[in-house]
Amino acid sequence: MTDKVLILGGYGNFGKRIAAGLIRRAVPVIIAGRDATKAEACARSLGAEWSVFDLNSGLNDALRTLRPAVVVHTAGPYQNADYRVAEACIAAGIHYVDLSDARDFVVGFNRLDAAAKAAGVTAISGASTVPCLSSAVIAHFRDRFASLDGLDFGIGPGQGAERGLATTAAILSYVGKPLKPFAGHPNAYGWQGLRRHRFPHLRPRLMGDCDIPDLDLLPAAYGLRSIRFGAGLELGFIHLGLWALSWGVRWKLLPFPLPKLAKPLLKAADLFDPLGSDDGGMFMALSGTGLDGQTLTIDWHIIARNGDGPQIPSVPAILLAERLAKGSGPTPGARSSLGLIALADYLTALEPFDIVVS
Repeated sequence: MTDKVLILGGYGNFGKRIAAGLIRRAVPVIIAGRDATKAEACARSLGAEWSVFDLNSGLNDALRTLRPAVVVHTAGPYQNADYRVAEACIAAGIHYVDLSDARDFVVGFNRLDAAAKAAGVTAISGASTVPCLSSAVIAHFRDRFASLDGLDFGIGPGQGAERGLATTAAILSYVGKPLKPFAGHPNAYGWQGLRRHRFPHLRPRLMGDCDIPDLDLLPAAYGLRSIRFGAGLELGFIHLGLWALSWGVRWKLLPFPLPKLAKPLLKAADLFDPLGSDDGGMFMALSGTGLDGQTLTIDWHIIARNGDGPQIPSVPAILLAERLAKGSGPTPGARSSLGLIALADYLTALEPFDIVVS
């Protein structure tokens, strides 16, 4: 076994940032993917190794040959995916981390817990902004509340920030579709529930309901009676265009599954980058009863400028993979990333970038 971290999809939007973050922390990295040209170019630019194989057919051989300490799985989307990558890592005695934002995938990940413990392996799903950063913020402020009852939160990326195909396909997979009921909202639909949020230092964002693991994990962990998460595009007409498509899905007017449009919609959105900015942010509004018995609301924002937004969801995988590679990570077992990183550690990792908290 080596101390290296194998990054599946290592030259992608998040993979390359995770690789760079690990290398800055003196953790050796192997960039992996199906495209030899992209893998080699990315690896050479970072001073990493690279490996080329098809995840569907070559993973087991790669694990036997490369023997990494940790595998970071960034090759989504994870909606409707199975756990075969995590299972292969557990069987090989290799720690596993993924960036899944798929609600059922992350919530059901603990079914691998017994196998992971038996193998002495730590397997972590959802190592991204949600639920890792969201739970870190709640944990940071929880002691100010006698009773924490509600959470309204969301993410608004900048139009010019780099977008990945996997993330686009993941969102399109539930646009216009009924979401499983969640605390306080029994009848929500993907990308509906249109509303507006005002971020400090940014243009206001229209927001639409999204399906994420937090809708199940956070109420169970913190006793929330109401939770709502939304995402919003910087350019209102693009957001409204997707909102209109959500009605086409809801009313069954489209003759094809919306995820099939992921590539053309992503290319079309890129044409409007000059109209937007590279700035985005996340907000969290926690509400409940304070220690004095009075109503208490805490508003928290993190703002990323100059295209640094994708660094925020990259932090959990960087910190967790580093800890696991160096033998100081979470104990063996399979779990989500909820509560695994303290807010102070998260923000410290973001200090090299143009990111502020307010």
